[in-house]
Amino acid sequence: MTQPADASHDHQAAADWLHRRQFLGRGAVGVAALASLLGSDRTSADEPTAADASGGLPGLPHFAPRAKRMIYLFQSGAPSQLDLFDYKPQLAKLRATELPDSIRQGQRLTGMTASQSSFPVAPSMFRFRQRGESGAWVSDLLPHTAAVADELCFVKSLHTEAINHDPAITFIQTGAQLAGRPSIGAWLSYGLGSANENLPSFVVMVSGSGGQPLYDRLWGSGFLPTKFAGVKFRGVGDPVLFLSNPPGVSSQLRRRFLDDLSELNQLKFAATGDPEINTRIAQYEMACRMQSSVPELTDFSDEPAATFEQYGEEARKPGTFAFNCLMARRLCERDVRFVQLFHRGWDQHTQLPEKIRVQCKDTDQASAALLQDLKQRGLLDDTLVVWGGEFGRTVYCQGNLTATDYGRDHHPRCFTMWLAGAGVRAGYSHGATDDFSYNIVQDPVHVHDLNATVLHCLGIHHKQLTFKFQGRRYRLTDVHGEVVEKLLG
Repeated sequence: MTQPADASHDHQAAADWLHRRQFLGRGAVGVAALASLLGSDRTSADEPTAADASGGLPGLPHFAPRAKRMIYLFQSGAPSQLDLFDYKPQLAKLRATELPDSIRQGQRLTGMTASQSSFPVAPSMFRFRQRGESGAWVSDLLPHTAAVADELCFVKSLHTEAINHDPAITFIQTGAQLAGRPSIGAWLSYGLGSANENLPSFVVMVSGSGGQPLYDRLWGSGFLPTKFAGVKFRGVGDPVLFLSNPPGVSSQLRRRFLDDLSELNQLKFAATGDPEINTRIAQYEMACRMQSSVPELTDFSDEPAATFEQYGEEARKPGTFAFNCLMARRLCERDVRFVQLFHRGWDQHTQLPEKIRVQCKDTDQASAALLQDLKQRGLLDDTLVVWGGEFGRTVYCQGNLTATDYGRDHHPRCFTMWLAGAGVRAGYSHGATDDFSYNIVQDPVHVHDLNATVLHCLGIHHKQLTFKFQGRRYRLTDVHGEVVEKLLG
């Protein structure tokens, strides 16, 4: 019996569906590979993104920005301001004396030193000198940074609300001590979008060993759509997981697979209206384009020998801070919006003189080279660079103080960071601490103030970049923060 036309059509549709199911089954490895770029499925149930095709919001930037992009050199573990930037020569006379109660003022201590019966003052054992025309004080531990001091804007009066690493890093990256908020890079990607359709707008690289763990949520999108999360580049193997096609899968087959997958996703979007589906379509396409753009990006064979003289030979080794700094410059050349380097190992509770030398050797030359390289190429004029950690270190010694050794505990009440490049005042030191680098005595800058100022350099009113989630409008600076006008050039 001849089947009715509509029945034949139904059978054909079912057969087509089965063929697609089989194709997707065979391509499951490809799905898993590309999914490494996508993060979780969470998005806001209250407010879908209003982003345009480039990922930016209509009306942003709010005003003409000085910076088009940003590089954040985050020093995880908290570098000691007392041994690098906050020169306190009078402490030499107070060595091994007790930190006065009038300075400490009963302030909270961590569990690592709260039980100490003595809090002896530990002056830095490293020499400081005034550098450049600005006369900024920089330790001999950082000779390369010292050479570019006139490009830097030192903020010596930063303070934070957290006293332990994870909440402090989470706070400076997301504006909240508890996990779940979008990172600063995700906010910038959400607000400003991408200027390069072949690379992510937000790239993250991690170097160093030991110290505190760094979780993916520190560059995550929180409750923003997942497309705004940072993409982590690795130092071993493919820069991005599963960037290469699986064995037996050609580029042509991958392209056909993505076309079929996109068609299925579009049907699903038409049925449900879930904006996250369109995000996934866009991210699969980005992953495909990255198969061509990333190998070219990470191929340093076109860099002259002078580049490696400038950054150091470590820049030839994937996974090092120097390599990541050079990669950051190459990403900036390709107009990636936000590049974040995390370098671990600055948590020096004991044996600080020995350990801080290692960290400075690993980071000093490359940090300075990055600034010089950007300037030589005309990129520093519209690139903001930020260097610093989550809090500072104490003036008193943790553990035993000896003639050649000391350690320092966490200190959230004052620490130093530096900024350089577009929008900031070069050759300037802002704020001051007391004679013990324990309390701020001039021009305090809260973490929210720092983030408000960074957003301002990128053309964003920090109070106006918000996202509604679970009935409340959130922003990077929570309900606080003011732009620090004195930092602006």
